[in-house]
This record gives sequence, C-alpha cells and structure tokens, in this order.
Amino acid sequence: MAATDWPVSVDSRPDTLGVLGGMGPLATVDLLSKLIAVTPAKQDPDHIPVIVSSEPHIPRRVAAFLDPEKNDAPAAAIRARRDRLIDAGARCLVMPCNTAHYWYDELTADCPVPFIHIVHATADELVRRGLSSGTLGLLGTEATLAGKLFETPLVERGYRCIAADDAVMREFARPGIDMVKQNRIADAEPLLRRAVDAMLDQGADAVVLGCTEIPAGLPMQDPWARKHCVDPTEALAQAAYAWACDVRAAEGL
Repeated sequence: MAATDWPVSVDSRPDTLGVLGGMGPLATVDLLSKLIAVTPAKQDPDHIPVIVSSEPHIPRRVAAFLDPEKNDAPAAAIRARRDRLIDAGARCLVMPCNTAHYWYDELTADCPVPFIHIVHATADELVRRGLSSGTLGLLGTEATLAGKLFETPLVERGYRCIAADDAVMREFARPGIDMVKQNRIADAEPLLRRAVDAMLDQGADAVVLGCTEIPAGLPMQDPWARKHCVDPTEALAQAAYAWACDVRAAEGL
C-alpha cells in the first residue's frame, strides 16, 4: 500500500512517532528539522507522522540530578506527557533531551511502546561513521558529564572518553547552552565552537555534543562541524526514521 493510500486517521498509522519535547523548545524543533532532513521523501505522505509535546515547564533536569533533595524530579511530569502522546496515537517515543535520560529506566518500565534511547542511537551513529574506536570528547550539561550518561556506555564499547573540564564548562559550554535557551544563537555559536576546539586540543578524535542545545547552536552542516562533531540529535532522528522504515516494511506500507 502506498503512503498516499493509507487512511488519514492518526490512530490508524503504525508509524506515528511521539516526541517528548520542550527540554528545551529549540532543541525539539532541531530534532524535527533533522528528522525531515534524514527522510528521503518525494512528497508529503512519505514523511513520518509525528505528535509533539513541547512542554517547557518540565522540572529542571540538571538541578534535579545535582540536588535531588531541593528540586523536583522530572519523571512524573515527563510520564504524564508520555501517556498523552501514547493516548493520541504515538507508537514509538523519542526525547530530545540528554539529561532527561537519567530517568529513562523509570520512564520505560511500564511503557507500552518502544522508546529510543539517545545514547544508544549515538553509539550506533559512531559505528556508521566509521568511528568504532578512538578518543571521544564529551560536552553536555554538568549533570550529563557528572553522571557519565555517555561516558559509561561508550567506554563499555571500547572508546576512550575525555569529559569537558570545569574551565571548558564555565567559559564556553555552559554560557553557550544558556544562550541557546535564550534564542541567542549568534552569541552562542562562537562559545560552542571554542568548547569543541578545546576538546580537540585535549586529544579528542571527535566531540559528542551531549546536550541538545549544543547542536541547535552550531551550524551542523558546516564542514568543520561535520568533521569534528557527533550530533546525538541527528542520531536520534536517524534511529526514529529507521524504526519507521521497519514498521512500514512489516506493515507493507
């Protein structure tokens, strides 16, 4: 059955993707843009149907991780949006926020649909790019780095990892992330470039942009970025597209 022949009702489509977004809003738009970019569509119906929850009032993930006694955990709020997406017809979920994946096990324990993990998608993207070993620089939020969200699984796969130190975070990465959240992309870009360059200077073969604000604040089609950076948001988009292709093949779409 051709895509144009499939019924229009959202509930009837087995390839409907749900996006748990708003953490932050621009990062959510960045994922949607990259999902469109990785889809080799010739017409509108070739694209993946998507339902988006962009909720900017989810409790702060970094604060909850670093000081859980003083800050509400985001899991309950994310779960509520997760359930809304599933009720609306989402058959698979993605979450364009790296730090929020600390609550992934809690969010997936009773989840009735697939939920793609951004770190696993990134590891698969490294292999597709021919980076099956070597040294990776890690940028991200303070919580992502402190909790070794990327570092632990990547080391288990045989990589050596260099996490951004306090100076790189303080001078470049953290202000750049904050500026993206403020929609100050022109101000954020030079700082984020310097953060990447600092990791390359420390011996990284490539730099994982482990906060979804970072690739949203860099021109990822620039040859410099394509050469030196690994974009988990794009990896998540690739994984979502691959999931949809598998579903369509199984359903004969």
